Amino acid sequence: MKRKDILFVLCILPLSISAQDTWNLRTCIEYGIKNNRNSAVYENEKKVADAKAKEALAAYLPAVSLTGTVDDNLKVQETVIPAGVFGPTDTRVAFTKKFSTNATAQLDQTIFDHSLLTGLKANKYSRQQSDLNLIKNEETIIYNISTAYYQIFVYREQLDLLHANQETYLKQMEITKLQVDKGILLKKELDKVTVDYNNSVSQVRVAESDLSLSENQLKYEMGFPFDSTLKVEQSASVINPELPVSSLSGTESFSVMNRTDYRLAEVDAKLMDIDQKRIKSGIYPKLTAYVRYGAVGFGDNLSPAFSSLSPFSAVGIKLNFPILDFFKRNAQYNQAKYKSRNALETLKLNEGKFRMEFENARTKVSKEQSNVANNKRNIELAQSVLTTTDLQYRKGTTDMTEWLTAQNSLKEAQNNYLNSLYNYLLAKIDLEKAGGTLKTFYTSLP
Repeated sequence: MKRKDILFVLCILPLSISAQDTWNLRTCIEYGIKNNRNSAVYENEKKVADAKAKEALAAYLPAVSLTGTVDDNLKVQETVIPAGVFGPTDTRVAFTKKFSTNATAQLDQTIFDHSLLTGLKANKYSRQQSDLNLIKNEETIIYNISTAYYQIFVYREQLDLLHANQETYLKQMEITKLQVDKGILLKKELDKVTVDYNNSVSQVRVAESDLSLSENQLKYEMGFPFDSTLKVEQSASVINPELPVSSLSGTESFSVMNRTDYRLAEVDAKLMDIDQKRIKSGIYPKLTAYVRYGAVGFGDNLSPAFSSLSPFSAVGIKLNFPILDFFKRNAQYNQAKYKSRNALETLKLNEGKFRMEFENARTKVSKEQSNVANNKRNIELAQSVLTTTDLQYRKGTTDMTEWLTAQNSLKEAQNNYLNSLYNYLLAKIDLEKAGGTLKTFYTSLP
């Protein structure tokens, strides 16, 4: 590479890095979905669900076991052959030797297990549950990042207004000081405006602290390093209080199936129903086939017990029929039955609850939209009153008390506007959450 090219790259590199370091709401959410630690947790939960599904399926696959034993019969057990069989007296006989070895390989294959077959149906819903938990986690990340991002925006708006107020106080202090120096006004008039200026300085410090805390909150929700700088975009392109409520990510129509919480509750109800049927299926017999192959060895010393092994093998089936476990199984079945019924009742309750949350959120957005517009107009009116009062004060037709009253009215209007703005932004994201459209909201961001 030529020297000119190297210098050109070095010149434009800081500009490209600066551009990349500016984060809007969409890029913040995108980063958070990839880097929030909860994402790794739910990814692992999905892998756990997959592993459980394989575990359940493995119970119907062949199982091979190997068993080996070496016994040192310190005192060989004897058996008595009654008198008259081999002689007139009882005969004591040992049917083993001091050392015995046994090696067995056995293959077991479940042929029929109704309870196990019923339980396998849960695999489908367990995977659905883990997938829905991943979606739910993403929605939580979108919601938390959005609220933290909006908080930063509001604190910046507050700082802009506070700095503007400070400039107004400073100019007024300069004018008042000149009038005091000329003997037109008493020093107490200067003290009045100075007190309000000092209060505004304290308010700026508090707002700067709140802004720093909200930036840290955003970093936490994103999984962003705390020791790195996060430059949040100054533009408010995604925040538009003039937007009609019906245009918010399609939330004008509500469907309970859009709510991940509801779909999770549905899956839980299905899993409980399967568990109920699985327990009930325990009444059926279980049929298992097996193949066994092994060898045994005996000897007065250890060496012959290994060198002279006698092989054996067997093929068979085993039928296990539960008879006297009825009371235990019936108690377990009743527990599962009522849990399943409660899950269905909770599902019906959630349907009404989620509908109520959506309607309440939509009403709140509409209300807060009106409040933002009204409070914004109040700022303009208060600013107009302050401008008129300031002109009157300069002409000497009004006093400092009237001027401070007008300035305080402007500050009150600004505070009301900031509160209503944050409440609107929070209500907006709550509406997306209530409508189950948080991901649609995220994908529609510029």
